[in-house]
This record gives sequence, C-alpha cells and structure tokens, in this order.
Amino acid sequence: MSDALLQPPVDSAGGLAVHGAAAIDAAAPASTRAALVQNDVPRRLAAKDSTLWGADAEDEAKIRLGWVDTFRRSRELLPQLAELKAELGDLDHVVLAGMGGSSLAPEVIARTTGRPLTVLDTTDPGQVRAALGDRLDRTVVVVSSKSGSTVETDSHRRAYWQAFLDAGLSEAEAGRHFVIVTDPGSPLEATAAEMGAFVVLADPDVGGRYSALTAFGLVPAALAGIEVADLLDEAEAVAESLVGTEDNPGLALGAALGAAATTGRDKLALVSDGTGIEGLGDWIEQLIAESTGKSGVGILPVVVESPQSPGLAGADVLSTSYGGALSAGAMPGGGTSPDLAVNGPLGAQFLTWEYATAVAGAVLGIDPFNQPNVTESKENTNRILAGGLPTEEPLFTEGAVRVYAPTATPHDLVGALSWLLTGVPDGGYLAVMAYLDRFADADAAQLRPLLAAATQRAVTFGWGPRFLHSTGQYHKGGPQLGSFLQITGDVAEDLPVPGKPYSFGELQAAQAAGDREALAGRQRPLLRLHLTDRMAGTAQLLDAARALRS
Repeated sequence: MSDALLQPPVDSAGGLAVHGAAAIDAAAPASTRAALVQNDVPRRLAAKDSTLWGADAEDEAKIRLGWVDTFRRSRELLPQLAELKAELGDLDHVVLAGMGGSSLAPEVIARTTGRPLTVLDTTDPGQVRAALGDRLDRTVVVVSSKSGSTVETDSHRRAYWQAFLDAGLSEAEAGRHFVIVTDPGSPLEATAAEMGAFVVLADPDVGGRYSALTAFGLVPAALAGIEVADLLDEAEAVAESLVGTEDNPGLALGAALGAAATTGRDKLALVSDGTGIEGLGDWIEQLIAESTGKSGVGILPVVVESPQSPGLAGADVLSTSYGGALSAGAMPGGGTSPDLAVNGPLGAQFLTWEYATAVAGAVLGIDPFNQPNVTESKENTNRILAGGLPTEEPLFTEGAVRVYAPTATPHDLVGALSWLLTGVPDGGYLAVMAYLDRFADADAAQLRPLLAAATQRAVTFGWGPRFLHSTGQYHKGGPQLGSFLQITGDVAEDLPVPGKPYSFGELQAAQAAGDREALAGRQRPLLRLHLTDRMAGTAQLLDAARALRS
C-alpha cells in the first residue's frame, strides 16, 4: 500500500473519495491545485464559464458545458422512460447500436448492475450477424447517435430494419422495435419519424463523451431494467462539493492528472480494485484520450486487465485504481499500490471524472470538448468505399498470418514484432488495434499484457472501429510518439448493409485502411498483421508474443 494513499488530505464528498492526489500535486515544482484555485476554476466551472480554456476553445465550450448539471435536467426523462418501458412490453432483449460516448457509459452501467445489455459497436460481419440472430422477436434496438450520421450506427439500424421485415413484420410493426436517441434536429430524428420509431431527444449542450448522465446513458440502461434515478442521485450528492476549493474530489483528481501529465507522467494506467464497478476504465479511456489528445499533447489512458497485469509501473505512468465506495476500515487500492485511488458510486464517478477531465484540459492548455482529428479516418474511409481498397502486397506470410511491413523488417513473425517494439521511443507507446469480433476473437486481447511484459513502454489495446471513437483522436492529435500494430482478419461470411453499395466486411476493411493511411501520413511505425484464419492466426500471434520474452 502506497503511503501517499493514506496521507491526508483525502478529498471526499457525496460518497466519493480521491486518495493520493495531494502527494502528486506536492511532487510538482509548483502546486497545480493552488494555481487552479487562484484562477477561481471551481466557481467558474460550476457557472459554466466558457473562457476557462482560452479564446480558441470558447465557442465550442459555450455549447458543451451542459454536463455540469445535466443530471438535474435528466430527471425529466424518468416518467418518459417508465412509460416507454411499459409500452415496449415483452421486448426485453435490449440491443444498443451506438459508438463511443453513445455506448460506453450504458455498457459500464449494465456490467456494474449485472443487467443484460447487448452493445453493438462494431462493423465486423460475424459480430453483427450474431446479434441479429439473437432473440429477434423480443428485441428492441436503441439506436444512439448524437450527430445522427454515424456510419456504423446507421448500418446497424439498416440491418435490423431489414431483419424485422424479413421476419414477416410490417414496416409499422418493425418501427415499434426501435428507440432512437439523438439530438434535436439531427438527420436521425427525421429518419425516426419515417420509421415510426420511438424517439428520445438528448441534451444538445452535452458532448458525446460527457453524456453518461443524459438520455444516451439512461435510455438503454432504463430499458434494461436498471434504476437510473439512483445514478442521478449519486451525481447530485457529489455535485455540491464541486463548487468549493476544499473537499472537492473533482478538483483534486483534475489537478493530479494535470500535474502528473505536465511533469512527465502522461500515461494513465487504469485498473479496477474489484469493489464492484465493472468496465469503468473503458469509459474513462474515451473521455480522457479524446478530450486531451490534441495539439501534440495529451494524457494516454492504458486500461490494465488486473492488478497483476503489466502496465501499472513506469517513470511516465500514473497508476490509478477505481472502484465502489469503500466500507469502513477498507484500504484504497484493493490491495494494490496505485498512485491514485478513486472510490465511490457509479453516478458520482461519472460526474467527477467529467469534471476532472475538464480541469485537466485547463492545466494542459487544450480544448477538452473538441475532437479535431477524428474526421480524418472517417474521410479516408468514405473515399476508399467510393474508390475501392488500395492494393497491398504482404512482405511475407507465416502460417495464417500475412505480414505487411517495411522491407527492412525481419521476415519472421517474432522478428517483426520485435522490430515494432524496439522502435517505440522513450516516453512513447504501442497501440494494438484489432479489427476483429471482440467476442468470437476475444483471445486477441491477450496480446496487450504479453506485449507490455516484453517492453518497458505503455501498451494499449482497442477493438476497431470502436477505438476510433476513443483513443483514435489521441493517436492522431496527441504526442507523436506512438507505434501501431493493426490486426485484421478474413471474413468467413459477409453481410450486406441494406440500401448501401457496400457490405459490413467492406466497411470494416475500409475503416482499417483509412486509419492506416492517417497513421502512415504521420510517418509513425505501423505493422499490419492479417489473419487468413482468425483462430489459428490469433494463436500464432500469442505464441510469437510469448516468444519475445524467452
């Protein structure tokens, strides 16, 4: 147990406590927290002062600070959600079609409460096909998109619409299997009217990654049978403390994140302490990576599987545990020794991390509400879909793995991986990006701890295209110190996107190719491994990663 976790002051309010922040702030050359207090940041943030992040960010901030108190306005949704759940009747299999901020918070809520929720945030044909084949007659599809134009979500909507019609439903009947969550005036709102779908409009003054306590987080959770009013109560309990300068957990956390990042610890290793909050690291990853990774700076979240997994140590690492409220006498960190420990109920966690991210953005001098580099890969994808996939020849093939790499790369799989790891610079990181089925091909995620054990650098793992709505912004806009391992795979059986000239498999391939172009344009080291047989190829990759340590 780190002594710093036990030293006062511990910022605690509303059932949420941040341990270790004071020691991190004290280790900086000057107190980041004192500077924030001197700049009146707590009061100004509570007042939604859009000037906090500088003149360049002011216009965006003016329309993105609704999260500060959206949990109060969200109470107006509760009667509507109760009525909607009752009207849906026997439609008790909830499928959430959404990307990034539209899906990550509901997934955490469902996992933490133990309620079933099928999250569809992929273009992998096998994963989409499996979802379509699961209890279709009892399915309600929640289609969530703030902009209303998210290509993945639109493709899911089209696939389910066709599936309902193929099952013999009329268009009017099919429409009653959809709940649309979007901003007022979006293209999706108009589409919902044409479909005859239920519509719940979200708070337009809240950005996607800050939307956990808006309709985007609450609608799918409520339909899954979760008491979402509890989340709002938990946020309300901690909110009062976020105005003051003492016992303000959001200020303490944000100051610690900013102080660490500006003094060389810009990798945020996140691990659950096992006290009941499941999957929060994935949500924090998107919030912080997409909010801070721009203008050549940023904080890189690294989601670590367990306290025993590699990735929690390093000169550039700020290790952080998260979990539920601690019982009397319980030690923070869950038996680990992190630099920071954040404990409290889920609703309070959501609001506190959002607040802390906004504060850290002020410390770093960036706009925490925009995502200037996200569209690049999307534009590349659209161009590739229109013009066709680029012709690429593998450098070599080993078993079920085709290797695409520079000609100077060693011509064996272990050697190619070693080449990539060796090229990660001091202060850099390796990002593993798997355009596969995150359930059927789940073993691929074992690459992260294996590669992390073989290098002294930070290693992240993301499923494509899901990570494009999360760490993808950091990859392009953050410090240009990343090396990238992209994994793609053959499609056993493709699936058309109804009404479009491309299939899910073609869309997935175009997204991977578009992201490769964006990274290659930055001259970053990139190794692509294509699995001609996904199961056999994954096993080969894992064996090769293990061999790196021998």
